[in-house]
Amino acid sequence: MDLLQDLAWRGIIYQQTDEEGLNDTVSKEKISLYCGVDPTADSMHIGHLLPFLTLRRFQQHGHRPIVLVGGATGLIGDPSGKSEERKLLTLETVQNNVNGIKKQLQSIFEFEGENGAIMVNNYDWAGSMDVVTFLRDIGKHIGVNYMLAKDTIASRLETGISFTEFTYTILQAMDFLHLYQNHNCKLQIGGSDQWGNITSGLELIRKIESEGSKAYGLTIPLVTKADGTKFGKTESGAVWLDPEKTTPYEFYQFWINTADADVVKYLKIFTFLPHEEIEQLEKAVQEEPHLRKAQKVLAEELTRLIHGDTALEQAIKISQALFSGDVRSLTAAEIAQGFKDVPAYESANEENLVDLLVAAKISPSKRQAREDISNGAVTVNGEKITDTAYALQETDRIEGQFTIIRRGKKKYTLINY
Repeated sequence: MDLLQDLAWRGIIYQQTDEEGLNDTVSKEKISLYCGVDPTADSMHIGHLLPFLTLRRFQQHGHRPIVLVGGATGLIGDPSGKSEERKLLTLETVQNNVNGIKKQLQSIFEFEGENGAIMVNNYDWAGSMDVVTFLRDIGKHIGVNYMLAKDTIASRLETGISFTEFTYTILQAMDFLHLYQNHNCKLQIGGSDQWGNITSGLELIRKIESEGSKAYGLTIPLVTKADGTKFGKTESGAVWLDPEKTTPYEFYQFWINTADADVVKYLKIFTFLPHEEIEQLEKAVQEEPHLRKAQKVLAEELTRLIHGDTALEQAIKISQALFSGDVRSLTAAEIAQGFKDVPAYESANEENLVDLLVAAKISPSKRQAREDISNGAVTVNGEKITDTAYALQETDRIEGQFTIIRRGKKKYTLINY
């Protein structure tokens, strides 16, 4: 199965500007192709992943990916999918965001070798262009009527759109032209909301280069969940690639909690597993869903890709410890990951367990605390305590930093020292 057939089997292709032409081009030559991201935050989230993973699939077939970080377009703001103007970011903020995103992209692509990825920043060519040059050399080739027909602009005409955001599509078109001229880049990949911006680039290339220019656009469908809820969101917010924002354990847990109705689709679009293995996992979902084999593989593949083997091993260890209750086997760093979102209490060095349960609001009163302990409902670092006179020891402090109290089956509290 060739590359584009594989993408179709995985459900990755949404729209193409010239299916026959692109198929012919990638089957006969090794091309350069690009995908971009605007640095609106200092980290990408999992909603950004699919276009870049698709770019990597092309790299695995011998093509050269160009990874663009939009230092210039990030200063302007993409109107796509927005009902009102974006808040403008400062140059300092955008540059800081660029640095954060570059590190994450380096974990996804191979930058060495014959078809090693290239990373570019459009601020390098757009940031130094004066307004007269922009208007004469670029703006002259893009008609206002052509831009007004774009969905991203047409949808904002009633609520209002500034000239700044109105010109965003031209800036992105200029990116495609620059990469076409300087890196022989023949394909842009983006999410389905980027269709208008991609076709603007093709229009600019056609006008400035020649009518017969070979350049293409391919968009990827919006990732959805079978139950209709938004993909990539949890109760605590977006699932970030930055381990400081979303820990590797939380990242792993997001994928392992994927619903049966979604897991095969996610295996196809987010992993590089061969068809046969995915089909076997699909069979396992149907015949033995309680084992959650597909979810485990999905979580392992994505966590390894973004955070590496060591972080994956930690995430699995934390998950197993929480499932078994053997939290004493965890390091302080692993506890900080696994218990990031549980209630926490800053200890005033209470020694008596009853006093600690009340002070940390784990039990509402001393009477209830004694009853909870007597009934075996309280564990300290996974060990059941039934002695109401129990006094906490220095050994109950894991690496001198944490004690984990559990009341009942699920109510955890993290005691900090």
